[in-house]
Amino acid sequence: MIKKLIVVFIACVSLFGFAQEGTASPYSFYGIGSLKAKGTVENRSMGGLSIYTDSIHVNLRNPAAYAGSNLKIWNEENRPVKFSVGGSYNSTTLKADSGEAEISATTFDYLALSLPISPKMGFGFGLLPFTAVGYSIEDFEGEDIVNQYQGEGGVNRAFLGFGYRITDKLSVGIDINYNFGNIQNTAIEFLYDGDNLTQFATIEENRSDLSGLNVNIGMTYRDMISEKLELQVGATYMPRSNITSKNDRSISTTSPFNPETIDVNLASRGLEETNLTLPSKFSIGGGVGEPRKWFAGFEYTLRNTSEFSNPFITANNTNFVNASGISFGGFYIPDYNSFNSYWKRVVLRGGIYYEHTGLEIKTEPINEFGITFGVGLPVGGLFSNANIGAEIGRRGTREQNLILENFFNLHVSLSLNDRWFEKRKYN
Repeated sequence: MIKKLIVVFIACVSLFGFAQEGTASPYSFYGIGSLKAKGTVENRSMGGLSIYTDSIHVNLRNPAAYAGSNLKIWNEENRPVKFSVGGSYNSTTLKADSGEAEISATTFDYLALSLPISPKMGFGFGLLPFTAVGYSIEDFEGEDIVNQYQGEGGVNRAFLGFGYRITDKLSVGIDINYNFGNIQNTAIEFLYDGDNLTQFATIEENRSDLSGLNVNIGMTYRDMISEKLELQVGATYMPRSNITSKNDRSISTTSPFNPETIDVNLASRGLEETNLTLPSKFSIGGGVGEPRKWFAGFEYTLRNTSEFSNPFITANNTNFVNASGISFGGFYIPDYNSFNSYWKRVVLRGGIYYEHTGLEIKTEPINEFGITFGVGLPVGGLFSNANIGAEIGRRGTREQNLILENFFNLHVSLSLNDRWFEKRKYN
């Protein structure tokens, strides 16, 4: 156990040290950034499916997965304590009418722990980035740069959840999330004297410190529908909530002779402290498979993004509409019980997804499409594994002089399991 905790600690330190920015997407300019909380590497390698649950992997999107049945290999006395830590690397090619650019970003994705506390109950807690902001955009008129926009930051999420097994087939759960972080935006306006760029520019700097609570409710249902086939159904609902944004704004000039910075009085405009609405979200899906052999399923998600509002930062020609997405995916294990061949115990995963992000710019919808695949490699003990996933896709459009992103994501994680609570055979 101590060795596994040391491995988790080293992995966390490595990920935090290597992860500099959570995103480099220009679309993170809008709202409170690009969504990062998309599940574990196992989920994302199957097109984003969160409906599948088992006894050895953490599920970050459905809190009902904290509960579950005890393992037969342990005489149905208990189930393992589950650790999971993950990170990712993103490489993106940006294409616009004005040209192309290559960007990349590396990020820590999650750290989570799930523990059984009774035959029917379990709980979990952890930390993950919820959204990420990281962009640098330049606005031109002809060959002259007019504005430059830069941003960084994002919203992090610490969560504590509980799951309860109502029957052998049905489990429910709830996550309580504390969202916190900050977003910093800088806008630079360049001035011209005729055709010549002056030495002066106007700089507007904005900072929002965000905090607030929300919840996520989940349900899972599992039942053998034949001697070999198992049905799994899952659903989650996240009600609409508000987070508090404490805001600051300053305006300055770059004059070398008389630089001046003015702190804008936001209180007089009612913008010193504002509320941001986090939209409600609902997902449902199901699938069938042979336990410890294969699984195939789908999931549909609806997010009421039209509920989002940010009075402090607004963008022209931008509209938020309801978002939706659908995912298909699954896994295959050649031989779960093979002790002669390591590769027969490797989990093969794959999937595909399509998403309407809910963002419209110049009336053009910003959509995302991706193909995913990955492997789960057994390591250490009987139930521990290292997971590697890859994702190829595109986001956005080149219509209306917008930006098309062709991206490649590489995800890695450790999923470690151990037995903490074991009945004594002798007193």
